Amino acid sequence: MRVFVAGATGAMGRQLVPRLVEAGHEVHGMTRSESKREMLHALGAVPAIADALDPDQAAEAVGRAKPDVIVHQLTAIGALDTRHFDRAFAPTNRLRTEGTDHLLSAGQAVGVRRFVAQSYFACYARTGSAVKSEEDPFDPAPAKEMRGTVAAIRHLEQAVLGARWTEGIVLRYGAFYGPGTSMAPGGEQTELVRKRKFPLVGDGGGVWSFIHIADAAEATVAAVEDGKYGVYNIVDDDPAPVAAWLPALARTLDAKKPVRVPRLVGRLFAGEAGAVMMTELRGASNAKAKRELPWRPAHPSWREGFAA
Repeated sequence: MRVFVAGATGAMGRQLVPRLVEAGHEVHGMTRSESKREMLHALGAVPAIADALDPDQAAEAVGRAKPDVIVHQLTAIGALDTRHFDRAFAPTNRLRTEGTDHLLSAGQAVGVRRFVAQSYFACYARTGSAVKSEEDPFDPAPAKEMRGTVAAIRHLEQAVLGARWTEGIVLRYGAFYGPGTSMAPGGEQTELVRKRKFPLVGDGGGVWSFIHIADAAEATVAAVEDGKYGVYNIVDDDPAPVAAWLPALARTLDAKKPVRVPRLVGRLFAGEAGAVMMTELRGASNAKAKRELPWRPAHPSWREGFAA
């Protein structure tokens, strides 16, 4: 198939494009930076230089490629500031709203058969079970600093699933770790843990789901080739509370135990969004993805994955 990857030079794109090429697909990789043209060549993709926030540029790039499938992996995540969560995610939120709409419009014009888009697991309602399935509802009242980001993710999902002229597929990835991510050797989050600047807030009861970036890429290839309309949680087999995974990561890094602070103190330096992520977040089940794609993570648990 001819596959158009928007965001082809990001952490996910650099893992995904070579796998699609190896599987025999003709890959057209979009980036807005002319300086990354050679990177795309090296990854095996046909370069498409365009700004996804410009509808004419997006339409021209997709029109030139005439893909069977569009894969939307566009993000622009900088340093994470949980006190000003929406401000930190503002560029990505535009890509998830305006960028999604532009890619869908361009895809409809050329008749793409499948549209696969990146979403995130951490939007489930913070009530009931600690581990959620794809049928569980979004959080109806996210932390104030996260409302714009959750709304952007909701927009992306509704737009993709509402485009009934194509097979819309939404992948709710877990928290990425591995090469090119902020949770890799020398990465932003890893260094915060190493320097004891990533404290354990409150009871650390927030449940996180992780996924190695390579496993996420493999699942995306499976969705491109065999996915069916709908939502899939792309996470490992081992959702875990912060109180379990954060000290384990520190041990893996040969760092001291994280500092523990009361939730009230955590709110002061990390904002309500940070406190929610530490104490109330819900994890996700990968049962549907394993059953229907089919797919299995090579790193079934973050416990072995972090060490690797």
